[in-house]
Amino acid sequence: MRHLRSQIGWLTGILFAICVQPVLAQPVTTPSTFLLDATLLASNKARLQQGDASLQAARKSLLAQADNLLTKPAHSVVEKTKTPPSGDKHDYMSVGPYWWPDSTKPGGLPYIRKDGQINPDRYAIQDGTYLNALCDDVQTLALSYYFSNDDKYARRAAELLRTWFLDKETRMNPNLNYGQAIPGITEGRGIGLIDTRMLAKLVDAVQLLNGSPAWPKQDQTALQAWFRQFLTWMLTSPIGKDEADEHNNHGTYYDFQTVAFALFLQDKTMAKQLIEQNTYKRIQSQLKEDGSQPHELARTLSWNYSVMNFKGFLGVALLAKNVGIDLLNYETSDGKSLKKAYQWLLPYAEGQKPWPFQQIKAMHPEEFMPVPFIVNARFNTGTAPNKSPARTPGSPVFVLTNALF
Repeated sequence: MRHLRSQIGWLTGILFAICVQPVLAQPVTTPSTFLLDATLLASNKARLQQGDASLQAARKSLLAQADNLLTKPAHSVVEKTKTPPSGDKHDYMSVGPYWWPDSTKPGGLPYIRKDGQINPDRYAIQDGTYLNALCDDVQTLALSYYFSNDDKYARRAAELLRTWFLDKETRMNPNLNYGQAIPGITEGRGIGLIDTRMLAKLVDAVQLLNGSPAWPKQDQTALQAWFRQFLTWMLTSPIGKDEADEHNNHGTYYDFQTVAFALFLQDKTMAKQLIEQNTYKRIQSQLKEDGSQPHELARTLSWNYSVMNFKGFLGVALLAKNVGIDLLNYETSDGKSLKKAYQWLLPYAEGQKPWPFQQIKAMHPEEFMPVPFIVNARFNTGTAPNKSPARTPGSPVFVLTNALF
């Protein structure tokens, strides 16, 4: 009996030791993101696995957001009640935001422009609303998968991606022929491509799904095929070429998209060529020697557009790091640079100077909030802000990733 009790005690001790043994952290691999800082992602994941309390709240909040997305309906372009001129609801469609019916004309046609004043009728076609939500949701889900290793988040992200891009019944055609139409004037414009600018964020987030059984290689290949078609359309179609020729934020975000898509397609040669052929010229044409942006300052929402355009340039600069180009510190022969553009905006964001340009809506300095953190973390500018710009509490995505978008 004593021998039996001894054996039971020995076995109980072994089982107890197994139960209290800490679960070994899974090896942390550096993801293949090209917009988000892959090194920071891996570092923060390792810190979380080691129990870093400073990141736990952000991770918990991120996963809570992702949990809410698990049952959110998956939308597609075919849901709209209006049909594009092509007769195919698979074509993306939107109406220019600043165009309104002309009360002096029968039926209000053609529409007239009121810069900075959004016509709420634009939202009757929800393709743009659904697309922006898709980009946000895929990023949230992909990051949640990366930081939790829970495949339920990858599965949901995969469902959303297949619905919008891959499934025959619901997929969007890879073009933007009917973006930002103007009733009575045009069925679609090059500047409609501003609608899709956050697809750059989406394809970067997709890189976090690699390795998940929920996102097999054939899906990654199929999505790359979609973006190869879309990129070809952007580079070769009349509408795409028209957007490439824009000399304000539209041109900047054209580069942001094309370079991101080239990197998603693992074509670094093309990405580098696009920057060298297009973005260098935009720095020359869009900036003044003091760093101001005259095309954006001419708008009725001059602060909004100045910040928006600089963020676009900074986004391209983050992408350019993948091909060995330091775009933020690049300077033209006559002294124009993104670094000067950053330094020009910073005092207004910090409240050191009043904004002297037209701004028909309230100015929000916090819109500039992520920029100083990203500039000083990822570029050697030799400058730092005098103080943090007015800011709202950091989102969990920003705390964990320092994401610009």
